[in-house]
Amino acid sequence: MSTPIISVQDVSYSYPETGKKQALADINMKVYQGEMIALLGPNGSGKSTLARLLNGLLLPVKGEVIVDGLLSSDNQYTWEIRRKVGMVFQNPDNQLVAALVEEELAFGMENLGISPEEMKRRIRKISERMELSEYLEFPPHRLSGGQKQRVAIASVLALEPEVLVLDEPTSMLDPGGRKRVMLELERLKQRGTTIVLVTHDMTEAVMADRVMVLEQGKLAFQGSPVQCFSKIEWLRKIGLELPPATELARRLKLKGLPVPTSPLHVSDWIEYLCPQL
Repeated sequence: MSTPIISVQDVSYSYPETGKKQALADINMKVYQGEMIALLGPNGSGKSTLARLLNGLLLPVKGEVIVDGLLSSDNQYTWEIRRKVGMVFQNPDNQLVAALVEEELAFGMENLGISPEEMKRRIRKISERMELSEYLEFPPHRLSGGQKQRVAIASVLALEPEVLVLDEPTSMLDPGGRKRVMLELERLKQRGTTIVLVTHDMTEAVMADRVMVLEQGKLAFQGSPVQCFSKIEWLRKIGLELPPATELARRLKLKGLPVPTSPLHVSDWIEYLCPQL
C-alpha cells in the first residue's frame, strides 16, 4: 500500500491523574489516504484517547504519532497537524466557541487566514449540505443537541481537512440527523477525505474499509468489517453488539435454519432471499 497519512508506532498513553495506569498500551496502526476506519471498543477501552492522539490534542508518553511525515510531539508542527487532521467531539459544547452559528463556521477559517470571499463560499456550501442555512444567525446555545452537533461537524468540514476524526458524532442525533451525517461522510470519502470514525453504532461501522477494535487499551483486532463481524462470540464477550443483519443471521442459525454467512447489510439478505423466493 501507499505511505500512510497517519502512522502510530508503539504508542502508549497514561493520563497524569491515573498515575501509571495505561489508557493505551503499545498501539501500532496505519491510516492510509482516502480510507474510512471504524474504531470500536467497549467503554473505557481507549477509543477517545486514541482519537485525540491522532491530531496532537494528546501526546504519547511512549512511541510516536506521525501525520503526513510530521511528528506530533514536535511543537513546531502542532498547528500544521491540526490543520491536516480535523477533530469532531462527541459533545458539541466542548468545541463551540462563537456567539452565532455563522461565526462558529468562520472561526477556524479566520485562524487559517482564509480570505473573506472564500470563507463566505464555504459557509454557504457547508451550511446547505448540513441543513443549517436557516440557523446561521442563531446563537449555538439556542439550538438542540442534534443541531449543535451538526454545527460542530460543519465547522470542521469548512476547514477542508485531509483527515477527519470523529468521536461518536451521531450519538446525540435523531435518525434523520444521523442519516445526513453518514451521507456526508460517504460523500467526503468518495472525494478522497480520510475518515477515522469512533462509533458504537455497528450500522455505521459496516460502512468502513477497515475496522479496528480496542480492548483494555490494546489494539485487539484490525481487518475488514466482514472479518470483524464474523468473530461473533468474541465480540459478544467483550460487550460489542453485532450489526442488525448479522445478529438476525446468528439468531436464525441458533434455530437450525440455513442462512448466509455473516451478512452485514439488509441488501445482503435481499440478495440471499430473492433467489429462494
